[in-house]
Amino acid sequence: MPELAERRVLRTLNGPVDDTVAAKRSITVRDLLTFRGGFGMILASPSDYPILEAEAALDLRSVGPPTPVTPHTPDEWLRRMGTLPLMDQPGEQWRYSTGSQILGVLVARAAGQSVDSFYRERIFDPLGMKDTAFWVPAAKQHRLAPCYQETDGALVPFDDGGQWARPRAFDDCGAGLVSTVYDYMAFGRMLLAGGVHRGQSIVAPELVAAMTSDQLTPEQRRTDDPILDGRGWGFGLSIIDPPGTAGGGPKGYGWSGGFGSVWVNDPKEDLVAILCDRLLSSADSAAIEAAFWSATYGALDS
Repeated sequence: MPELAERRVLRTLNGPVDDTVAAKRSITVRDLLTFRGGFGMILASPSDYPILEAEAALDLRSVGPPTPVTPHTPDEWLRRMGTLPLMDQPGEQWRYSTGSQILGVLVARAAGQSVDSFYRERIFDPLGMKDTAFWVPAAKQHRLAPCYQETDGALVPFDDGGQWARPRAFDDCGAGLVSTVYDYMAFGRMLLAGGVHRGQSIVAPELVAAMTSDQLTPEQRRTDDPILDGRGWGFGLSIIDPPGTAGGGPKGYGWSGGFGSVWVNDPKEDLVAILCDRLLSSADSAAIEAAFWSATYGALDS
């Protein structure tokens, strides 16, 4: 990916975008898979970080959804990303989730097809995931449930599905798929079975083992980023209660989406657990999840 060659890195995270040093090494695919490529989110006001203001000026602050702010094609998006310095040295710092977006561009180039068609051919169709895609055609729009946010103690519709009614210029591998619990369950069970679905290999077992194992150092897990929250990280998913840590709740790996989709595979219990409440993360989310895990593991113990 020539756009990412010969990178420069910010001398300090909140410093001027032209105050940089040379990258110590090139960015690797493993860096992108583990969100240590030097790019990512900073959960702060853009006015406090010149790099965030520079991203906003290039329409790079959010690819979407909802309401995609970046209308660029994948190649144009990466070209713009390549004009900015890295936030961190490659491999040193975990940041959500630009690595997945860059990997999507890489996959499309390597496969010679869009990410949407690649996912369909390699994952969705073999697993029978007929209701999973980056957009919802008109014939299925009536089945797309709205999302809500809590405002002044009341649930207010956040989106009625219209934002997913047509294809976008950029299929964002960091966010944007719509699905059903049944499709999500098929994906989770495939990973729990070591990458196999009904006798067919979907993902190599060696890759499943790597992607579901913690790839971070103890220091990297201690980031103050609330998204990681002290957990481990594999290839694009969270490792819950990784070695060297202790905590209650589920064990294993998975991820939680911003609109209330929670997925965990617990290999020890041979469990795939999915919760979908369609509620934009709020103060109630933690209580809802706690009740879900209490009921789930309570049923296993009974």
